Amino acid sequence: MTLEEMKQRKKELGYSNERIAALSGVPLGTVMKVFGGATKAPRSKTIRAIERVLMAQVSEDKPEQVGAYDDIAPVAGTVKEAQPVYDRRQAGQCGNADHTLEDYYALPAEKRVELISGVFYDMAAPSVNHQLILGELAVQFRKCQKEHSDTCRVLFAPCDVQLFRDDRTMVQPDLLVVCDLDQLREKVCWGAPDLTLEVMSPASRSHDSLLKLNKYREAGVREYWLVDPEYQKVFVYEFAGNGGKDSFRIYTFEDEVPVGISGGNCEIDFRDVKAVMI
Repeated sequence: MTLEEMKQRKKELGYSNERIAALSGVPLGTVMKVFGGATKAPRSKTIRAIERVLMAQVSEDKPEQVGAYDDIAPVAGTVKEAQPVYDRRQAGQCGNADHTLEDYYALPAEKRVELISGVFYDMAAPSVNHQLILGELAVQFRKCQKEHSDTCRVLFAPCDVQLFRDDRTMVQPDLLVVCDLDQLREKVCWGAPDLTLEVMSPASRSHDSLLKLNKYREAGVREYWLVDPEYQKVFVYEFAGNGGKDSFRIYTFEDEVPVGISGGNCEIDFRDVKAVMI
């Protein structure tokens, strides 16, 4: 979430700074500084703790669901869950944002990363629940595609997406829907998909809900789903583009979630998704 989205979500939920501080464990003074704009480069742990309160809508009697706040070194700019992790010239930490697709394709086959604005981000191996959820979603999205669209195609990770059609960003959404088939090349989706979906994990939460959300919006993705198995929530963003007003909706794993790019003709039944989880 951007700061403006966090402010809007705070308003929608009717949360006070005091309640957010109580649920997140972030000191009240820090919460006030974040929402007041006094802190220009909030700590990643601070943002993650506040974001989880706003996204999870936990009940007041179970604040432990959110998790405790603890200190972390500040980072400037976009808050990132993962740090730059690989340099083909020297394994280990790499703080340079100067990598290109040449470096991406030179990585060892077993090394799975995303390249975003010249920075490598490590991708952890998915959990069993992640794969079960993604498999069920792929089945349902493909069923919708067959019933309602002759042009769109549903793909799932690992599938390279050259998001900005440049040489500094290559991402791998968990699931994507592409309706312009000219974008599909032999080894890559060339440009922004119509819909992207990420199944979140504790390790990828901020990466998916902050960094990738902003990049997908910037690239022209029309719709973005964040599926949260931990809290059994589905966060759906529809990006208006061209200065229009984006929409944001929250569903649960008991809902049938409409696919915006289908005009609402397709719905994904998250009761079936919940049923496959272990």
